[in-house]
Amino acid sequence: MDIVTGAAATIAILCVAVIFGTDVLAGVVLKSVYADVDDRTMVQAVGRGHYYGDKRLPVVGILSVVLTVVTVLLAFVWGTTLGGILAALALAMLLIWLLLFARISAPINKRLTAAAFADEVPADARALQARWESIIPLRATLQGLAIALLCAAIILG
Repeated sequence: MDIVTGAAATIAILCVAVIFGTDVLAGVVLKSVYADVDDRTMVQAVGRGHYYGDKRLPVVGILSVVLTVVTVLLAFVWGTTLGGILAALALAMLLIWLLLFARISAPINKRLTAAAFADEVPADARALQARWESIIPLRATLQGLAIALLCAAIILG
């Protein structure tokens, strides 16, 4: 794999790692924290957390996808077929993650963010949070696989 492709893959890995770390933290630490606090505190913490996350994390999320696409294209252009296939598989993991986020997580983020800023506690706040948390293991797995596939693309490509 040439240096430009390797650099694109490396920066993609770093960007994916930010989102991966966020998802792992949510599943390993924050889920337990939110279970231990009252509903109002949970809505305030979760809603405001989503507010800032949804404002600040899209940059690295978008970069992870764009740089993975660049890695795929450059790998195939430079004739490193295995690297291209591995990066394409990583891209598939990221796109599945994005679909899950858009269909399940983002709508919940918006509801809990709105509730936090309105100082309200929706009757279904715990159910919303449980639904959000239910896909965190899958989201983290997809991100972890994307990282591993991009690393393999660098090593084997």
